[in-house]
Amino acid sequence: MNFNYDVLVIGGGHAGCEAATASANIGAKTCLITMDMNKIGQMSCNPAVGGIAKGQIVREIDALGGQMGLVTDATAIQFRMLNRSKGPAVWSPRAQCDRGKFIWQWRHVLDNTPNLDIFQDQADELLVDSTTKMVVGVRTIWGVEFHAKAVVVTAGTFLNGLMHIGRRKVEGGRCAEPAVHNFAESIERWGVRKGRMKTGTPVRIDKRSVHFEDMEEQPGENDYHQFSFFGPHRQLPQLPCWTCNTNEEVHAILRADIANSPLFNGQIQSTGPRYCPSIETKLVTFPDRKSHPLFLEPEGTDTNEMYLNGFSSSMPWETQLEAIHHIPALRDAKIYRPGYAIEYDYFDPTQLKHSLESKMIGGLFLAGQVNGTTGYEEAGGQGTAAGINAALLCGGSDPFIMHRDESYIGVLIDDLTTKGVDEPYRMFTSRAEYRILLRQDDADDRLTEKSYKIGLATRERYDWWKEKRENIDRIVDFCMTTPVKPKTVNGFLESIGTAPIKGTVKIADLIARPQVNFKNLADQIPELKEILNSPKNRVDEIDEGAEIKMKYKGYIDRERVFADKMHRLEDIKIKGRFNYSEIHDLSTECRQKLERIQPETIAQASRIPGVSPSDINVLLVLLGR
Repeated sequence: MNFNYDVLVIGGGHAGCEAATASANIGAKTCLITMDMNKIGQMSCNPAVGGIAKGQIVREIDALGGQMGLVTDATAIQFRMLNRSKGPAVWSPRAQCDRGKFIWQWRHVLDNTPNLDIFQDQADELLVDSTTKMVVGVRTIWGVEFHAKAVVVTAGTFLNGLMHIGRRKVEGGRCAEPAVHNFAESIERWGVRKGRMKTGTPVRIDKRSVHFEDMEEQPGENDYHQFSFFGPHRQLPQLPCWTCNTNEEVHAILRADIANSPLFNGQIQSTGPRYCPSIETKLVTFPDRKSHPLFLEPEGTDTNEMYLNGFSSSMPWETQLEAIHHIPALRDAKIYRPGYAIEYDYFDPTQLKHSLESKMIGGLFLAGQVNGTTGYEEAGGQGTAAGINAALLCGGSDPFIMHRDESYIGVLIDDLTTKGVDEPYRMFTSRAEYRILLRQDDADDRLTEKSYKIGLATRERYDWWKEKRENIDRIVDFCMTTPVKPKTVNGFLESIGTAPIKGTVKIADLIARPQVNFKNLADQIPELKEILNSPKNRVDEIDEGAEIKMKYKGYIDRERVFADKMHRLEDIKIKGRFNYSEIHDLSTECRQKLERIQPETIAQASRIPGVSPSDINVLLVLLGR
């Protein structure tokens, strides 16, 4: 064995798997060091991928040539497109997955990735050259030394992890898995600031003990949508989820024992996720609510284990069980394990460059929950970016940076490195100011060509994207240039409740109407139906892309203008050009924030909380702008 690599990836979760495969597929000799090879890509909490804004991130990972979309499609047991009642800017794919098969599908991907080795061990110390402050490798708890030009740390919740159920505390990074000690401290001693955060997970229930007749079934969808632009469609049996609600009896039981909740008795000091609160937090935050929705979700096709979404808790296990038994559908519920909370170390992400490389230690990249985020998708997006940039660093190439108008991953990384975190960061569509440009349907149009140029996206993926784009452009051109006469469509238009046309118009003018779409209009215009059915691959996806492009053209063009204006500020580099502490025309808060974060550009500086427009004007004046 050779223990010298280009890139080492520490941790085999969602960030680590994406980082390792991205690095190796670009051509860097890579080793993934993980504590348990049988839990690669473990879904520690909810067995689902995607959701509001998160689904867009998975599409972007796929467009870049990452693996999460492919693994999800291969193991999905329910698929839904969320937010259909709203515009396509916020449509978000989500899939329930088979937890066990998800792990083994990831293992299959890793085992068949060239340039990638796996080693089962636990990182104990980051090795850094004290003269250059560059990483040189990692030492494990068994004394094995690996040497590399770059190290990507994706340790999740394992760094000094501490689990809580009631007043009981057990060290661990996940239920029945040990915590990692010393490694975080070996990073901190080089000036990297760390803090503590908290997350949690719900009780798991035996489906044989559930009264499904007292629940509402929530089926999935079986249309053409999926996460990846490649790969087979719906390989596994599709299963429903189920919904029910808590009630006042449940709330009374939980409130009566709130003194034993580690969240409220002072036992847990760290900050938890605002947007995924525990059931006891919901009761305190919303004291007048008489019920809260719960979602019972299957963990797989071959298991009786089910996940009670909405019932995260760190209350004593007896209290959790008693409360659950007062939900009619769960009155006889047997549990596999109670919910628990977990505290863990994270590192201040404002000490990272946009490439996710540390500003303090050269060649050290951080991705996932160690940067203060929460969610598999946020982790996977960061892992992809970190793996790409670690490989590019080893090859002597410039970093690969995604801007805010190019991807949700770009928004995520910019928010982390510019604003930092004071609670676990979760992506929402509202965090992106260019939502119409960052739709789930056009991720490949935004990212695949860029990824192909750096060597991650394959030629096959690139050629398929070109074919898709050419087909969309052909349909759009046809609709923009083909005239329609009143006698052809007026009867149809009146039948669907929209005004008839008075003269000849283009097809695109009709598509712009809310009531009109390709599906109903093609029945009136045979030539349109013919061109819509002409693509050889993924016809529905191409038609959807073309229709969105025309129906929302005005909004898309307007947002593109705004994004281009902001790019002018992105082009004005300021890093290393000022000693902010000496610029007394800036506010005190501004000077402190700029000194600490050291933004790369004027645009990044403008997004730092506490930096006002007048502060930006001062900097522009000093630059002679």
